[in-house]
Amino acid sequence: MANSAQARKRARQAVKLNAHNSGQRSELRTAIKKVAKAIAAGDKAAAQAVYQSSVSTVDRIADKKIIHKNKAARHKSRLSAAIKAMA
Repeated sequence: MANSAQARKRARQAVKLNAHNSGQRSELRTAIKKVAKAIAAGDKAAAQAVYQSSVSTVDRIADKKIIHKNKAARHKSRLSAAIKAMA
């Protein structure tokens, strides 16, 4: 347990920050899953529309440094490649 007042406050703040960041990561995963689901359904136009909205979500979360920018780029690249590979 934290002994000083400063350490107790930092522990309280860490709980709030962790909860916020967890929600942001969840939002990211949901956006990625939406695109994957649209790809699995086989509708290329719908998949591209969902992809466009999820790209902004991925970029926003990367800008907040919740995930690394390279990880965001990797997700976008793989989703884009999967959409392009659709018949």
